[in-house]
Amino acid sequence: MAEFSLTSIKQEAAVIYQCQYQGLEPAGTSQKSDPVKLVMTDHSYPPPGISLSLEEHVEIGTNVTIRCWNNIYGVAFFLHKDGHSAPIQRQKLSAGGTATFTLFGVTPADSGTYRCFYRIGGCCLLFSPLGDNVTLEVIPRPAPPGVNGGPSRDLVAAVSGACASAIVIIIVLTASLLLVAQRRQMQSDLRPGATSRSPEAVQFQVSVWVRRP
Repeated sequence: MAEFSLTSIKQEAAVIYQCQYQGLEPAGTSQKSDPVKLVMTDHSYPPPGISLSLEEHVEIGTNVTIRCWNNIYGVAFFLHKDGHSAPIQRQKLSAGGTATFTLFGVTPADSGTYRCFYRIGGCCLLFSPLGDNVTLEVIPRPAPPGVNGGPSRDLVAAVSGACASAIVIIIVLTASLLLVAQRRQMQSDLRPGATSRSPEAVQFQVSVWVRRP
């Protein structure tokens, strides 16, 4: 195994590397290995700006546009989401200084913090620093009226309350009428010549069942 060290790295070192070896017996040269990229962040380039086309809180299924820009033309923009090692989208070299990324039909999985960076054109793998961030939060759509509560449920509760009040009023009126009838009957029994009745004959029993909604 061989190890190679790069010291005092400069911009020219940000390229693609491959390894190969030479054999003595049999003599020959191997094929090249898989490539690796050495990328470099160049802080001499200003970080890009970023903005959301909508508010930070959007409903599920909405299309969200994220714009990135800078004052350097002919660069490739990348959209980075915190928690991901690789960019989630990129836009090829553009003649303008603005890139537009669209998230179609967002879901809660798209919630998070987004940033942009860009690659400077030329011989090397030079990238700008990450720019400012924007936060996207995807929220569920509000439930339509009548589902899991809402105005319809309030209406049902109001009607149920009114019915209960009406039943109570009917019970009170019925009991009052029965008491008046009983009192008149007792007064009639006390008149001269009236046939006496046993107490059991003038008793009333009222049984009322109230079913609460």
